[in-house]
Amino acid sequence: MRQAHRYLAPLFLAVALMAPIANTGCAARVRVYDPYHSDYHHWDDDEDRAYRQYLGERHEGYRGFSKLNHDEQHEYWNWRHQHRDADRR
Repeated sequence: MRQAHRYLAPLFLAVALMAPIANTGCAARVRVYDPYHSDYHHWDDDEDRAYRQYLGERHEGYRGFSKLNHDEQHEYWNWRHQHRDADRR
């Protein structure tokens, strides 16, 4: 029984220290700068939904935004500023 306590205490301590880190993984938001309109956008679920809507209207398959060249990113930001409500359900 004494050996079980010897191993359980560090295990509980490790779990207690890791819990806050595990909770923030999905909630992290990335800020993306739009150089064409001189503003920032938070790339969260709403922005991702708007980006997928943009791709759907253009009949294009999904590609990560960071994979687009500068001209394609410029086209998206122009579309995005014309469709401000695209992130609303």
